[in-house]
Amino acid sequence: MIEKVESIKKQNRLVEALTSTKGKYIVGTLLLSGIGIALPRIFHILAGADAGATFLPMHIAVLIAALIFGGISSSIVAGSSVIFSYLLTGMPALARLPYMLIELVIYAVLLSVLNKKFNSYVSLIATIILGRVLYAGVLFAAINVLGLPTYGISVIDSIVTGLPGILIQLICVPFIAKTIKQGIHLDK
Repeated sequence: MIEKVESIKKQNRLVEALTSTKGKYIVGTLLLSGIGIALPRIFHILAGADAGATFLPMHIAVLIAALIFGGISSSIVAGSSVIFSYLLTGMPALARLPYMLIELVIYAVLLSVLNKKFNSYVSLIATIILGRVLYAGVLFAAINVLGLPTYGISVIDSIVTGLPGILIQLICVPFIAKTIKQGIHLDK
């Protein structure tokens, strides 16, 4: 009887931990990190090798994390998605990995900061624009200041190629984030 009571107490503590705000942040960050790893793979399988550059699937999990959980969570999602995706699938290519990591962290931080001041749509549009400007600055510094190779990475080319992904982000990300936030009852 005492063992059964102790078991119930342990289960209650686990439920309380998982339903607490901190628990929701941790579980949400882990789930979005997994999505950030799985979604690009799914796009590559369904739409081919260039699907990542076209549909920007890794960005989706990072942007959703930024809108729901903020900068720390979305930066963790960005870092873990890029690193574990590379370790598990070899993508992004090792030469592109640091650039992709920097790009996603820029979006994570920008969107989480802007979302505190503006609605999610305005924040997302500003992030998409400012993020690419900052990313262009990173590439410029990598090439001209540090003398690093960029392996053909171009912000202009990535914008043109990624237009379908940008449209998906604008249409889906705020709606998905709002729906999840309401579903998990996470106060702003």
